[in-house]
Amino acid sequence: MNIFSVSQFIEFVNTAFAAAVFPEGAAVEGEVVEYRLSQGKWIWFNLKDEQGTVSCFATAWQLRTPLEDGMQVRVFGLPKIYPKSGRFSINVERVELIGEGALRRAFELLKKKLAAEGLFAAERKRVLPRFPRRIGLIASAESAAYGDFLRILGNRWGGLEIGLVDVAVQGRDAVRQIAAAFRHFNEHPETADVIVLTRGGGSLEDLQAFNSEEVARAVFGSRLPVIVGVGHERDETLADYAADVRASTPTNAAEIIAPDRREILASLETGSRRLTGALSAVIDARETAVDRLTGRLEAGIGRVSAAFEDLWRELHRLFGLFAARTGALEQSAANFSRRLFAAVGYLTGHWRGELLAKERLLGGLDPRRLLSRGYALVRRGDRVVRDAGQVDIGELLEVQLAKGALVTEVREKRI
Repeated sequence: MNIFSVSQFIEFVNTAFAAAVFPEGAAVEGEVVEYRLSQGKWIWFNLKDEQGTVSCFATAWQLRTPLEDGMQVRVFGLPKIYPKSGRFSINVERVELIGEGALRRAFELLKKKLAAEGLFAAERKRVLPRFPRRIGLIASAESAAYGDFLRILGNRWGGLEIGLVDVAVQGRDAVRQIAAAFRHFNEHPETADVIVLTRGGGSLEDLQAFNSEEVARAVFGSRLPVIVGVGHERDETLADYAADVRASTPTNAAEIIAPDRREILASLETGSRRLTGALSAVIDARETAVDRLTGRLEAGIGRVSAAFEDLWRELHRLFGLFAARTGALEQSAANFSRRLFAAVGYLTGHWRGELLAKERLLGGLDPRRLLSRGYALVRRGDRVVRDAGQVDIGELLEVQLAKGALVTEVREKRI
């Protein structure tokens, strides 16, 4: 029989546990009781079933799964006797939740914690680019969700550059690989305009990676806008809440990311028709304004000319009266005549200036100047064509340009 000191005995037992009994550690299932957090660093709780209880210890930065009394869990770690207390416990490395109830409760606890930190705040969410060229896709290359996403994306737009980071979407390695994928895009933001995180549907346990704190924080910390499309429409994950945009399914994520080329073409055609109509209305309005102003100028010139003729006749009559006077009035008549002709010269020059100014204004509104800027005037006989519906295929039209004119045959109409 070997005789040990206390410390030697504890060291021997721990070595035996680690090397011989549990070389890969132990996994133990049970119900969490007496959970407590000490100094924000150390976590203690007991794991029990109907017939026994075992103590468990973990550090707060190592154990990221929210726990509380009553949860059914599976702990992974190494059994160990602590020298100072002689207490036997499991040194926990990680925890898996068991059952829908435990998973749902952990989801609510972590959701409340992250919401309090602002990870889900609406005001921090970014707008996705309208026409992305490069998409960073985090998904399993073997999943149906990946194929559905690419198919819908190609049908709607096509020609986009897809940078896939192939990850596990469930299981022990899923959280680590997804977080690493986000680090990759953060280190190389030039490779993508937007990040898509996606997987197909599954149970709450299947989607557990997307409810982990690490993945939620990775989504929140992304330098690029993130859209998450996980599961079916009814499924909700913490990654959804942390994302800039939540898609109900992987295919919905593709619909949100890529515009429909048919809708874009229809919008362009509508805009073109509206622009053409607006331009035609402006040209018609300008032509009407020119016609109206021309009429006013012609009427004004006619009134001025008539007034000038009346004035000249009156001056001629007055001159005859003065010329008929005799003797002493002759000199006065001569002086008055000089002043009168000076006044006539002034009025004539004044009205000539008025006529020239209005002539220049009329010239500025000349439609031929509009033609010199690249527009054309289309006539059908002696009538101006304003609507494609006014002409028939095969009909000859005259196209008036700034210099010269063309005679063209209508081959096609676009209405």
